[in-house]
Amino acid sequence: MTVSTRTAVIVGAGVGGLATAAALHRDGWSVRVLEKHLPVEPIGAGISIASNGLRALDTLGVGDRVRGLAAIHGDASLRTPDGRVVAASSADAFVRRFGDPMVLATRAALMETLLSLVPEGTLRQGSAVDVDPGDADRAASVTTADGEVHRADLVVAGDGIWSPLRRRLFPDHPAPSYAGFTTWRAVVPMPSSPLATGETWGRGRVFGAMPLADGLVYWYAAANRPAGGKHPDPRAELLSLFGGWHDPIPELVGSAGNNAILHLDVHWSDSPLPALHRGRVAVIGDAAHPMTPNLGQGGNQALEDAVDLAAVIAHHGDEVLDALPEFSALRLPRTTDVVRRSRRMGAMTQWESRPAVAVRNALLRLSARLSPDTAIKPLDSIMAWRPFTAA
Repeated sequence: MTVSTRTAVIVGAGVGGLATAAALHRDGWSVRVLEKHLPVEPIGAGISIASNGLRALDTLGVGDRVRGLAAIHGDASLRTPDGRVVAASSADAFVRRFGDPMVLATRAALMETLLSLVPEGTLRQGSAVDVDPGDADRAASVTTADGEVHRADLVVAGDGIWSPLRRRLFPDHPAPSYAGFTTWRAVVPMPSSPLATGETWGRGRVFGAMPLADGLVYWYAAANRPAGGKHPDPRAELLSLFGGWHDPIPELVGSAGNNAILHLDVHWSDSPLPALHRGRVAVIGDAAHPMTPNLGQGGNQALEDAVDLAAVIAHHGDEVLDALPEFSALRLPRTTDVVRRSRRMGAMTQWESRPAVAVRNALLRLSARLSPDTAIKPLDSIMAWRPFTAA
């Protein structure tokens, strides 16, 4: 008897989409990835890959390749704008506690790694505008803007925070909400003065800087303000916000050209989806659980989604309709918790009242004195993730 190869259409060639394609391809599926913009351009400047994300990459066989990109050594501190240390943690402490370092890499490096895992020709140009979730008697299908219809045993919606497929599948679900702050990111050369690795928290403003491989630095900044504002000179705006902060923050901002600065308002979903599937369609990554960047877990949760989805489907003998309810039951509570934890952390950085900020900093200093791992201890349950197994 001939067993036909199962087929999957994945919408979106982001981190989650490409990781899902790699995991399903590894399991013998025939996979197509539809992406609006080809060739794939890595959106964003840098990405943090934590121990849970690295375990996901291990299942794809590229964890050690990504570990080789780690460049953080020594302390990573939380500071005030004048440079005083509030709390410190070290790369060694992170490894002792979680088994792996926090790897900061360019998004381009991670995307290149994931692209190497899928066969040539997997990516197809296509802007998905509609989806039919299918049922027990018929395949799911995706319709693109040019009218082409792609049918498959499984459709994966990994089409980002403003996912058209999510809106089609869950039309009554509220759209992501503005978190009240905007962000800027860039990759620049290592500054001439010593790099203060970690984050600096002010009143409603944050600046972070992390070393990358090859003598580069990934920096990011955040500030409270209404949604939708765009300054004609982002670097000048950033210097007005952070130019008086401790070294080397002004130099890092000044070394980025305006075209190299990515500016995005932050949105998140305060209302989880009722399920991460409908029919033969699974929803993953930012399409499923938009979150603020404060825990650096957006890409990591997408990687978890990808490998868990493939593993649950394999456990059910590739029977998609049996597997997807289990995928929802497995992933929805976890991603909901991570979304809410990240938002709580973000809310703390948005405080603007001088008394509130003074109390926040005093409590963080006290906690750091009582326990050296205070800064990373709240990550325990997030980093404890292991890929799905039948057991």
